[in-house]
Amino acid sequence: MERDDDKQLWDLLGQAKTPPAASPFFARNILREIRQQPRWKTTLAVWLRPRRLVPVTALAAALVAALIVFERPAAPQDMGADSDPIAQIDPQDYEVVADLDNLLAAEDTNLWDDDNSTL
Repeated sequence: MERDDDKQLWDLLGQAKTPPAASPFFARNILREIRQQPRWKTTLAVWLRPRRLVPVTALAAALVAALIVFERPAAPQDMGADSDPIAQIDPQDYEVVADLDNLLAAEDTNLWDDDNSTL
């Protein structure tokens, strides 16, 4: 871009102040700030102190105990006459159930036949 192309832009650029010079100790100051940040070893050591470790461990143990207590399976209910599946069948369906029993029994015996023609 030449000066004649955009005279207003070049005039504004000429009026701009120069940025302040960087400090000669800029790099040293940055490195000092980096060194002063806590490292992961320091952070881990803070969490492993007994003052924090004991309550956290106690809380974890309480949660595990609560899960064990509340996740136990329910006790089996008393098996009464109502739990018998045959007692729950309507009288009209007895013939169908009897036919199904016969069909299943016939199917079980057919599995052991020597007839390989269906394979």
